[in-house]
Amino acid sequence: MSAIRTRFAPSPTGFMHIGNLRTALYGYLFAKSQNGTFILRIEDTDQERLVEGAVDFIEKTLAAAHIYVDEGPKEGGDYGPYVQTERREIYREYAEKLLESGHAYRCFCDPKDKDAHKTDFSGYDRHCRDLSEEEIRAHLDAGDAYVIRQRMPLTGTTTYMDLVHGLITFENSELEDQILLKRDGLPTYNFANVVDDHLMAISHVIRGAEYITSAPKHVLLYKFFGWTPPAFLHLPPVMGKDADGKTSKLSKRHGAVNFGDLIDLGYLPEAVTNYVALLGWSPKGTQEIFTMDELIREFSADGLSKSPALFDYQKLDWMNGEYFKAMDPAKFAALAKPFAGDLPAHIDEKWDYLAGILQSRLAKFSEIPATIGFLKEMPDYALDAFVNKRNKTTVEGAREILPQALPVLESITDWTPDGINAALDPFVESTGLKKGAVMWPLRIAVAGQPVTPGGLTEVLYILGKENSLERYKKSIDKLEA
Repeated sequence: MSAIRTRFAPSPTGFMHIGNLRTALYGYLFAKSQNGTFILRIEDTDQERLVEGAVDFIEKTLAAAHIYVDEGPKEGGDYGPYVQTERREIYREYAEKLLESGHAYRCFCDPKDKDAHKTDFSGYDRHCRDLSEEEIRAHLDAGDAYVIRQRMPLTGTTTYMDLVHGLITFENSELEDQILLKRDGLPTYNFANVVDDHLMAISHVIRGAEYITSAPKHVLLYKFFGWTPPAFLHLPPVMGKDADGKTSKLSKRHGAVNFGDLIDLGYLPEAVTNYVALLGWSPKGTQEIFTMDELIREFSADGLSKSPALFDYQKLDWMNGEYFKAMDPAKFAALAKPFAGDLPAHIDEKWDYLAGILQSRLAKFSEIPATIGFLKEMPDYALDAFVNKRNKTTVEGAREILPQALPVLESITDWTPDGINAALDPFVESTGLKKGAVMWPLRIAVAGQPVTPGGLTEVLYILGKENSLERYKKSIDKLEA
């Protein structure tokens, strides 16, 4: 069996979309699951769409996602260069070979005259396909610029095997004589990727389903050169759910769709990678949380789906929350801290304690500001916040119980969770009420909102005695007013 070699070949035109990340991840997992090699190749021949710094961003994104490149622009290797604009002469050489064999021809048509040589289906009408040697020589002697086009067969069919979709057949009459080499000497994607995949000994091409219709052109190029084509795996698109419940290809209107945006929202790279791995691939068992080593061990092309995958943000929230719960508390506290913003000194000194409360309650770090905002500043709450049906609390009951508890709170000298509990437990028992009926109004009095990370004891401890009593007394005044 020949060596397994896969490649991720992005264009440096912007951020890493989730669909691109999945393509890279599946290429990496497929190679590593069979002790193969994973290659990064930068396809930068479309110079007009290049974004400065995009290559560096791609490399950093792969590293953050724990997708490690074996060969590439930085890593080097025996098959370089790994940037297409550095391989210009290679493409010229192979385009000339196709000219010599009659499988390509020079096209002198003016690209500015966009409608002069279009067919009904917007393909090129092959105006220069059968120019005589005299006509070609006249153009060359005049210094006329030209592109090199692939001479497609006009009859018959081209069939290839896709390891995801099965046998796929196209009528050759539907294939345009595509441009292989542009006037500036740079290749088109459809030509360069074939030449590069062959010269770099790529065994399996894993890419998006949008290239299914391009694949027969690629297969014919392999045939014209006398090369054996690699195996093809075309991945169905990643979809998002629209406001009306319908699905469409994942885009910005669905939310964050780039790896970097998701990390900025406070998702862990490991969780995003884990989730993306399941967007179109099903493991054999029921396991959903995987380390990268486990993904490599379990991954198989047999589990790839033909159907589009739906990006479910709620499912990602759940998965990220599970990663939070399993994380070392000190690491969680350190990673979460930047999302908390500026903290008052009395909260900052208790950050590790607060982070320990948040760790099992958050889906992503970006929820932290809203979750702890009440600790920084007392919300302006309405009195009906004291009403809770389950605990059978009322505004009138709060007006009665809060003054009774004030001396108890003021008397606490050990303002720690244990010290606070030691003082409040006897007080609750003395009221003859259920614990919730006492704790609810007291918590509202210092938190100003019904939902808080942690209960009354935790909130009091984090706020500190001075701040807690200040808030508490203002709430008593609010009730009496």
